[in-house]
Formats: sequence, structure tokens, C-alpha cells
Amino acid sequence: MKKLKRLDEYREEIAQCVKCGACRAHCPAFGAEKHEGRVARGKIALADAFLKGEVDLEDKFLLDMSQCLLCGSCCAQCPNKVPTDEIVAATRREIARRKGLSTFAKGVAGILSRPELMNLLAKSGGKLSALLFKKLPQTSGLRLRFPAPFISSDRTLPPLASTPFRERYPEKIVGEAGRPTVAFFTGCGINYMYPEVGEALLKALQFIGVSVVIPAGQGCCGLPAVSAGAGEVVEQLAEQNLKALTATPVDCIVTACASCHAGLGKVYQDFGAEFAPLTANVKDIFVFLVEQGLVEKLAALPKAAERIKVTYHDPCHLRTQGITKEPRAILQALPQVDYVEMEDAGTCCGLGGTYSVYHYDTAKKIGAQKAGFIEESGAALVATDCPGCIMQLQDAVNHAGQQQRAVHILSLLMEALEEIKEDT
Repeated sequence: MKKLKRLDEYREEIAQCVKCGACRAHCPAFGAEKHEGRVARGKIALADAFLKGEVDLEDKFLLDMSQCLLCGSCCAQCPNKVPTDEIVAATRREIARRKGLSTFAKGVAGILSRPELMNLLAKSGGKLSALLFKKLPQTSGLRLRFPAPFISSDRTLPPLASTPFRERYPEKIVGEAGRPTVAFFTGCGINYMYPEVGEALLKALQFIGVSVVIPAGQGCCGLPAVSAGAGEVVEQLAEQNLKALTATPVDCIVTACASCHAGLGKVYQDFGAEFAPLTANVKDIFVFLVEQGLVEKLAALPKAAERIKVTYHDPCHLRTQGITKEPRAILQALPQVDYVEMEDAGTCCGLGGTYSVYHYDTAKKIGAQKAGFIEESGAALVATDCPGCIMQLQDAVNHAGQQQRAVHILSLLMEALEEIKEDT
């Protein structure tokens, strides 16, 4: 397997940045802080200077390199398609090689590289949720009762599941003869925090007769480790997932998390030919459901007498890969939903993996803008296709004192399918 590219292997891409500043209009960190070190061209200049030995591991350099959500918004709009997210990630790996990982990054790397420890911590946290968390008035989120290491005490978090999703179901769920078979890459968010989203995905696939494999050996996609600069952990997880996801022949691998989709489908592209069958076979769940004709089935249903107004937030890791129409198509076809488009639905919510831990104040500023757009839409629910975005959106809404709930589209889809089942 090839290794992740080193920073010095990006010299050609770094030279392609002409400092035009087109990235300034699309960078959420720059939009919140208005600091040149936060924007893509500033980081490219710093990476170039770092390679040339013109800057060292000084505090300002480390701060500027940590101030990136790796959302890819700048790359999508760059006239020269400079992969700033990859360059920043490579710079963080080089910083870690020279300086070592930060305390928090060591924790991330240690947990992600040891699935048995991650499982134990999640189960323990799930059983203690009633003690660790308290309900916020009139919201669906939960807030920490006392400060936890690295996590702000006023942050809204979902409870951990006492039984992870993958332990609730067999590894193979057989569908109808002649229908596709898919592998479900659950990711960490669904497995440990939002198991109901995984259950909704299974119901949707069972509705259209699809067989599902839930590989037991799968681990984290590695994107949090990418953000933390823990390159060796990313590579370890990639090998683990390659083995798990290719053990059983399937028609495709579906994800219900934008970050997982990017991890498997984009990050793993750097790892050589053996990963090509995996990366080429990854599909977002809504792309798959649209291909299977679910929109037409939903659109044929009678509209519900009472409908709820729903808007959509584009997760960065889907939007930058061109996946924007399919989630909306499902939402618009749901019989109980009145869909409304909010302003700047594609702007980042502010999560950015480890970014919102290191820079929670900035993440809140980014989230506050998104909360404002949600409020202006008049929607009661903001739906999305990423567990991480759900967590950040609910946090932003709660801090704004608003009443909206953040949900996964699959949860709304399951509601519609249950209505169909009751009527038949």
C-alpha cells in the first residue's frame, strides 16, 4: 500500500496557487475571523515557506495551520484546483512528525487505532449518559453537566448509545432475490451516537428489497485522524477497512455520513491500485436510493394532510463531491414534508472534525450564521446527510435560542415508510 503523500510531494500543487484570493469568499474560517492566515492562499504561502525553511514550528504558524476545517470549499472554487485541504493535512502530518502529536490528537489517534477501546469507552459513556448529560429546555440536544477534557462545557452533544449499532444487527440481512447487495459502512457517528439513523437506513433498503452486509471488522474511516495529523493511524484504518469491506462481494458500499463518504472515496485514493475497487464502489445512500427508483415510489404517495416544513444543509464533504441533488430529491418526495430551500445551504456548519474542539469559539461564529439562515427559512427541521453536521447544527440552533431540530434525512424517510406499512 502506498503511504499518504508527504508535504514535499505537493511542491507542484503549491506552485499552482497564484494568490488570486478567490478562496476568500468561500472559506468559513476566514469569513468568521477575517485573518489572512485563515484563508487558503495564506496557508499555501505558509506551507511553501515551511518547506523552504523560512518558517519554523512557531506558535503563529501552528495556529494558522490548525485554523482550517478541511471542508474543501476553497478547492471547489479555485481556478487552478489547488488541493489546499490535502496540503494543509500534509503540513499537519509533517508538524506531527517533527513535533509530535498534540495531547488531544494523541487521544484521537489512540482511540481510533484501538477499536476495542473505542467500543468500551462508548458503551461506558452510553450507560452513564443519564449522569453525564442533562436535557436542555425545549431542545432535542444534550449538554454536558460538567466540563470534560477538551470539550466546552456549554456544547450540545448527543448521548452515546449503550449498545452500538453494529452490535444490534447480524452481519448479513437478506433481501429479495435479484435485488442488489450492498455493504453498509456505518462510521463512528451512526455506530456510537445515532444508531437510529442506521436503523432507518436498514428500513429504507429493506423497503426496496436490497440485501445488506454490515462488515463486523470495519473501523473509523480515518477522517478525524486526517484532521489531527495522525497519518499512521489513517493508513492503519484504511488497511482495516479495505479488508473488511472487500471480504464479501457486493454491488456497492453505501454510507450515510458525508465524512465517511469522503474518507473512503477520496482519502483512500492516495493508497494505490489495491484500493481502487473500494473507492470506486462507494456511494452515498441517497445517490443509491435515487438510482433504485425510490423518488418515484415516494412521489406516487398521497401527500399527508399535516406536513412539516423542512430545509436542507449541504454537508461540505458531499457538496464538494457534487452530491447535492439526490438528498433534496428524497426530501421533496416525502409525503409528510414541505421542503423549503434556505439561504446559502452549502455554507459550512463549522464542525470540521477536530477543528471545533480546538477552535470552538470560531466554530460557534460559523454555526451562528447557519442558525440564522435556518431561522429565516421558516423551517421547523433542518435535515442533512451527516451525523457530525447534525451535532454541530443542533449546537448552533441551541446557542441561538431557536426551536428547530437537526435531523438526518433517513429519519424522515423512515417516518414515511412506517406510514406506508401501517396503511397496507
